[in-house]
Amino acid sequence: MGFNTKDTEAKMSKTIASYEQNLATIRASQANPAVLARVTFDYWGSPTEITSMADVRVSDAKTLTITPYDKTTLKAIEKALLASDIGITPNNDGSVIRLIFPQLTEERRKELAKQVQKMGEEAKVAVRNIRRTANDEIKKQKKDGILTEDDVKDAEKAVQDITDKYIKNIDAVSAAKEKEIMKV
Repeated sequence: MGFNTKDTEAKMSKTIASYEQNLATIRASQANPAVLARVTFDYWGSPTEITSMADVRVSDAKTLTITPYDKTTLKAIEKALLASDIGITPNNDGSVIRLIFPQLTEERRKELAKQVQKMGEEAKVAVRNIRRTANDEIKKQKKDGILTEDDVKDAEKAVQDITDKYIKNIDAVSAAKEKEIMKV
């Protein structure tokens, strides 16, 4: 029968997708709507994502324009942006909010690159935990007599190959984000 590696690969794939989503929220010096992904504001008593209540567009390389569908939410959105960790002061002209992305200092870029490395390590740990779970399942199936010794070796090698592939993928994604951050 053999061990099914599809579940293991699917879990590792989700880990990479989650990591890429988290990286998108780190702002480089380019305007990127993804920085607003985790910013919510209070709308009728419930936390609401800005992107679900406003049209968010990149007007130029350094400017993000937020046009609320409901103009009464403008102040609440501005307040949420000020309270968030994106580090950009919003410009409110009464109908739209503009976020002008400043050029990052060398020190801030290095700080962000370290943050990317830390997030990359966390993603690698998650992938390795998935590998450990898969290997535990393989050992359990051997103990239960489902897998032979040869099946165990093949399955463990397959799991390790998948793990290596996803670790390499994480490194590539991290390197690309660091390059984007360090670009002046």
